Amino acid sequence: MKTYKVTQKKLGRVFSDTIKAQSLAQAKQIAVNKRGGTVIEASESKNIFDLDAIKTALFTPKIKMLSYIATLRQLAVMTNAGISIHDSLNEVVNSTKDKRVAQIFGRMRDDLNAGMNISDSIIQFKRDVGNVSIALISLGEQTGRLAESLSHLIEILQDVYDNRQKFKKAIRYPIVVICAIILAFILLMLLVVPKFRDVFASFNTELPLPTRILLNIEWALSNYGFVIGAGVLAAILITIFIYYRNPRFKYGFDKYILKVYLIGNIIFFSTMSRFNLVFGELVHSGIPVIDALNTSLLNVENSFLRERLESVKVSVSRGNSLSSAVAATELYENMLVQMITAGERSGNIDAMIAKITDYYKERFNNILDNISTYIEPILLVFIAGMVILMGLGIFMPMWDLAKAVK
Repeated sequence: MKTYKVTQKKLGRVFSDTIKAQSLAQAKQIAVNKRGGTVIEASESKNIFDLDAIKTALFTPKIKMLSYIATLRQLAVMTNAGISIHDSLNEVVNSTKDKRVAQIFGRMRDDLNAGMNISDSIIQFKRDVGNVSIALISLGEQTGRLAESLSHLIEILQDVYDNRQKFKKAIRYPIVVICAIILAFILLMLLVVPKFRDVFASFNTELPLPTRILLNIEWALSNYGFVIGAGVLAAILITIFIYYRNPRFKYGFDKYILKVYLIGNIIFFSTMSRFNLVFGELVHSGIPVIDALNTSLLNVENSFLRERLESVKVSVSRGNSLSSAVAATELYENMLVQMITAGERSGNIDAMIAKITDYYKERFNNILDNISTYIEPILLVFIAGMVILMGLGIFMPMWDLAKAVK
């Protein structure tokens, strides 16, 4: 039996239980029977001292998304040209330069020779390829339209990759500027302020508040700089550890972060764009709505948003319309709910979801394209605060001394 951590919500309270079960589905069922709440997150509990898990994390090479997409594109072209799947797999294994991609597709080729299905073989590489790949490849194999499913998969993965790369590129500038400001402030504290300490000490009078603040900061950095740095680093690492190990803390943090200026909007619009992109493509590919929602939810990292979106799956499974379920989450604007309603009535729900995806994607891109405009006022406030503190801290005692001399 395996150990699972199941997080539930009941009457506004969040509960977390450790359950031993044969499978994840069984663990969820046990948790529901025990608490009677709604499962918002469930995962296998790993021992942090598990040597096999540590070896896998440290020494197993990670798949490179661009190499994986290129290999899928090659596989789709060859399959669409009528080449057998075995020969196609053999060709992509021999042509790729990515070792992890070669291992994965080489294993799939060997499993295919042993009589396994592609969908059964790729499940063992879920950590590398993700749930969307497994869902679409399984669908393509079942319907006999593997090339078409691979094309949809490539579009999804490429959009998700571009989304993440654009975010990283946009956030790089403010991070560099903030780090430069912090470094400049520390250097001023350690190199400039000490030269004035002896001068201020000779005044034999009470120093102004800004000067006392400067001298106290300089004293703390000079005497306990490494301790402060180590403490900040330890606090960050502990927070990250608790975030991934404590579902209740993760849920609270994910809910709070959505309220933070700018960061909340970036997370919200990127998550909603990715969720609707995957959901729309899966529905368009012929996957049932419930299964499409299930797979799409696995790509939502924010636990608060996942809980809201998971209620859509629960509501639809009970026979409610998708539009009413979506409206109940309060994550979609009224205009978008009306679009889903129109799509349900016309039978073009996938087309409407695609338009909603474009809407969220446009909002997300607008934030990233203007991120400098949003962040510059904050940076200016920090820079102005640092300059004012330094200026007042150094010159106010001299002004007081000049007045005393007069």
